[in-house]
Amino acid sequence: MDLGLSEEQELLKNSAREFLEKECPEEHVRAMEEDEKGYSPELWKKMAELGWHGLMIPEEYGGAGFSFLDLCILVEEFGRALVPGPFIPNQVCAAELILAGTDEQKKKYLPNIANGTAIHTYAITEPSGRWDREGVEMKATQSGSEYVLNGTKLFVPDAHVADYLHVVAWKPDGRLSTFIVPRTAEGISITVLKTIASDKQCEVVFKDVKVPAADVIDMDDKTASRLRNMATCLECAYLVGLAQRDFEISVNYAKERVQFGRPIGSFQAIQHKAADMVTDVDGMRFIMYKAAWATSENEDSQDMDTAMAKAWCSDASRRVVAHGQQIHGGIGFTKDYIIQLYFRRQKRAELFWGDGDYHRERVAQMLEI
Repeated sequence: MDLGLSEEQELLKNSAREFLEKECPEEHVRAMEEDEKGYSPELWKKMAELGWHGLMIPEEYGGAGFSFLDLCILVEEFGRALVPGPFIPNQVCAAELILAGTDEQKKKYLPNIANGTAIHTYAITEPSGRWDREGVEMKATQSGSEYVLNGTKLFVPDAHVADYLHVVAWKPDGRLSTFIVPRTAEGISITVLKTIASDKQCEVVFKDVKVPAADVIDMDDKTASRLRNMATCLECAYLVGLAQRDFEISVNYAKERVQFGRPIGSFQAIQHKAADMVTDVDGMRFIMYKAAWATSENEDSQDMDTAMAKAWCSDASRRVVAHGQQIHGGIGFTKDYIIQLYFRRQKRAELFWGDGDYHRERVAQMLEI
């Protein structure tokens, strides 16, 4: 069984790591926590020049035409560097347009996503905090050739800087659909929420917001499920990169920190934590790539593979960052040390698109038990 990356994928991975180590160091991550936008337009433009925003977008719409698996390889490096900003939600919205958008919608929106001149984000969750269709209560009413949205969406990533919001709501015909709404549309108010990760999750309130029928995306259940798998796999990929770097930082610290006359890494308790960390990280990577490949190839197993991957990655990454904190001791909880950045960002990705308990329940349902 060949688990290796192709030469092209290795080039993508290595060039991304080299670029992000230079352009997104710890200082940049810390600065963006305090920044009003939460991301750097200059770095966003450089990513566009590398073709990252359009990595999965077909060439006919200005993209590179790579596979979803290739995108996961890139996002793994984003997790390693803790890249702030709306890259992942932007890619989820691009995937939605690729999978279910009309030709007119693809021509209108995909080229601007690919060249980095437009940012899209999704607005799904509501006060229930659920990521499934049962958690969506917002209903769109119809007025002539337009739809009207009223209600509140919570935990919307980077809504305050997005050009367009992909709002999930029920149509009058009972279909769950997505409404593409400009952030500046009349009737929208946005509040940035305070979060443990210091990222920019927002509350978005819609009051009589009008959306033309041409900007509504309809999809069948199978397509919607595949899109959810893509979004979930991207969070898994981010967690893999995050956990890998947390492990490396912690092991280096254990080798350098001297206590009782010798490096703390020479103590069995620390050694066992490091062993548990690397076991979890490798397990995360393999199960994530399995799910990413199944989703990329549209395999029948993708629903099960993705649910298993998110359940494992959510819990295993939490164990990894907890061990990292314990290896560092009390200083690991201070803002002077980088390790706390990984601890806080892990919690966000663990919860987005469902935590371990949610996905274990999905696995049990698919096993019909």
